[in-house]
Amino acid sequence: MNTTIPFSEACERNKDIILETIKPYLSQVQTVLEVGSGTAQHSIHFSQALTHLHWQTSDQTDYLEGICAAIENAKSLNSSLDNISLPFELNVNQAVWSEAGQHYGTIYTANTFHIMSQADVEQFFAGLSAVTKAASYLVVYGPFKYNGKFTSESNADFDASLRSRGVGSAIRDFEFVDALALEQGFSLIKDHSMPANNQCLVWQKNT
Repeated sequence: MNTTIPFSEACERNKDIILETIKPYLSQVQTVLEVGSGTAQHSIHFSQALTHLHWQTSDQTDYLEGICAAIENAKSLNSSLDNISLPFELNVNQAVWSEAGQHYGTIYTANTFHIMSQADVEQFFAGLSAVTKAASYLVVYGPFKYNGKFTSESNADFDASLRSRGVGSAIRDFEFVDALALEQGFSLIKDHSMPANNQCLVWQKNT
């Protein structure tokens, strides 16, 4: 039985504006690890547009089959798409993220922090040191609060819905994640305001 190729309307809407926003940073690196590739729409779109990159997908076990199906379908439609790799299993709580000694020029993750628990977000940052090097970028897309306040009423409603799940999901405070980044040696270089009350945060690891 063929695996259904996953699809997200939100990913389809935001992939072009995200690409435009992060292209200046990705043009300076050769490798990207995407944490939480989801439907693989971002990874496929970005790797098609930035052919110099090697894009490594990853996600938790439940999503791997769908990501593989999406990538294999994309490659069947574009035979030159050889700079994107099938996903490996990655849970931010696991001790080792990737092969020993493997470093990436950019770590990219989208719409994950508000799904994770606070402890998971902390583990995400704790795992960065082993897979990054001096001058590596960290790019995070999604909604955030600032000084404890939501950027829109719709984000406040979204946060209430997330919290009602009872699994620790919530929109994160920018100050909280920025402090975690600093602890790992990453300094914020740009906070991009994005459509639909989202942000694209870019940090760079200190040299």
